Amino acid sequence: MGTHARLNQPRVLALILAGGKGERLMPLTQVRSKPAVPFGGTYRLIDFVLSNFYNSGITAMHVMVQYRSQSLIEHLRRAWHIGDGDRQFVTVVPPQMNLHRGWYEGTADAVYQNLTLIHDFNPDIVAVFGADHIYRMDIRQMVRAHQEREAEVSVATLPVPLASAQGFGIVEVDRNSRIVGFEEKPSDPKGLPGQPDRALSSMGNYLFNTDVLIRALEENAEREGSHDFGKDILPRLICQERVMSYNFQENEIPGLAYYEEPGYWRDVGTIPAYWQANMDLLGDAPLNDLRNPEWPIRSEPSFGPPASVVNCYLDHAVVGEGSRLIEADIRRCIIGRHVRIEAGAHIEDSVILDHARIGAKAHLRRVVIDRNNEIPAGVELGHGDREVGPNAPWMASDVMVFPKPDVRTELFKRRLSSH
Repeated sequence: MGTHARLNQPRVLALILAGGKGERLMPLTQVRSKPAVPFGGTYRLIDFVLSNFYNSGITAMHVMVQYRSQSLIEHLRRAWHIGDGDRQFVTVVPPQMNLHRGWYEGTADAVYQNLTLIHDFNPDIVAVFGADHIYRMDIRQMVRAHQEREAEVSVATLPVPLASAQGFGIVEVDRNSRIVGFEEKPSDPKGLPGQPDRALSSMGNYLFNTDVLIRALEENAEREGSHDFGKDILPRLICQERVMSYNFQENEIPGLAYYEEPGYWRDVGTIPAYWQANMDLLGDAPLNDLRNPEWPIRSEPSFGPPASVVNCYLDHAVVGEGSRLIEADIRRCIIGRHVRIEAGAHIEDSVILDHARIGAKAHLRRVVIDRNNEIPAGVELGHGDREVGPNAPWMASDVMVFPKPDVRTELFKRRLSSH
């Protein structure tokens, strides 16, 4: 292949970092990794990044897993069997214990332990992306900008409110969008010029020229201390290489509706943020409308019957396949697959995950019900109650979470021991 063709059609390998614990998303992450958390009635969080690559025509994807990964592995097996296995694949990569190392010791170490995968594929560009954000992105546009600016590294960025900027990697750029400063989760983040109430955040999505990435990882591996892209790799590279900011708000998705929020991106790292992102899917003009045939979010198929609704009042609701709703009042809710809601139940502003059963005349408000739960008839959840006991729900700000049945007692014991 000639040089000109290589520049215009780079060979891209995607490495998806999916090993995070997601401790702030407890108790949903008590039994699964954060990327495996269900979302939107049909999906898992990881489906968004994988669909972005797939829709962008980048179909060589390795997924680095670690923490409580079995449900994630099973989901990938069912939902993401694609291609020929040579240039088109989604493969699961647990820690290999190579190079006399154990578990992944950070995001950079996860990639370093798998340098063989990079050498074997021989890409021009390596895309290192996170696996647990809600967004849609045409990654081809970022690759094009990376090439046109002759970048060695590109970082996807977008403005965030200064009040919440302490939870992100904050980027400082010059007038040409070259990154001149990078600080991971700063205690005193800098505001943007002309926008002092906002800071420029890294999305945790990076493009690296392959030789630059390998050299940076090998140098980092020789040092003591942490091995993370945000804390270690990027702050060093901005002093050595051409590291450019890619403005995510300039990314254009085909089929985007006029009422959607441009550049929609949510870090669903807490229960309130997760709940709100689910609510953003609802209504006749949702901030994030997933009914876009030009940019579909792929997930595992369900082979159950269609949803069945019997004499119900539904307003602003998503109802998953195989669910059965009987004489219920449901307002502003995400209902997963194979959920059963009995007569007289009143549910509002809630997220009900797959295979849950809601008893007759139960009243739920601003709750998240995890999979396989059975909520007794007549109970009230989310109405200011503060039940204490092994079956008590979990409070996160003003959103109540009912964990999976097999983890409630463990969580309750843990809660008691901390008091």
